[in-house]
Amino acid sequence: MLLHPLPCSSSYSYCILLILLLSQAITQASSSHKNEINTSIYEVLRSHGLPMGLLPKGVSNFSLDDNGRFVVHLNQECNAKFENEVHYDQNVSGTLSYGQIGALSGISAQELFLWFPVKGIRVDIPSSGLIYFDVGVIYKQFSLSLFETPPDCQAVTENYNNDHPIGLKFQGESRKLRYERNREHLQRAVI
Repeated sequence: MLLHPLPCSSSYSYCILLILLLSQAITQASSSHKNEINTSIYEVLRSHGLPMGLLPKGVSNFSLDDNGRFVVHLNQECNAKFENEVHYDQNVSGTLSYGQIGALSGISAQELFLWFPVKGIRVDIPSSGLIYFDVGVIYKQFSLSLFETPPDCQAVTENYNNDHPIGLKFQGESRKLRYERNREHLQRAVI
């Protein structure tokens, strides 16, 4: 086999070294790509100091960039039960950093028959056993043990919005507008 035209004009050993270095770089790139494919979103959560059960079973795929921005795709919208009911949109996204998720979208939590979008999640000092959900108006505190394993998630029917008190009154409104109405209602109740 003729290995011409490599830039090996001065020395045969230089050519062999160059070929070995290129071969090693290709092998490393290939193995790191395989590791990315075999890593699950649950392992990514765990490596960031977060419990695996923050996302339900049924993740079809996910992407994660170098800045921690992720997008998770579920097979369908669904609801899971913890202390309260949690709704997952078909696409959930946010930004991961150690012990927290910021700029979260695609998750809503029910509190006192009202639905609030979860904007962020933060694990307290791990030894405290607490996790906090930022729902805009308040931080809701839960036991970390509730989120040890990915929960089963029940598919949401097309009448999801009609099955909930806010949905009954404000059918056809966007989730963001329902959130604003929920917030106004909660503020009036506190006053």
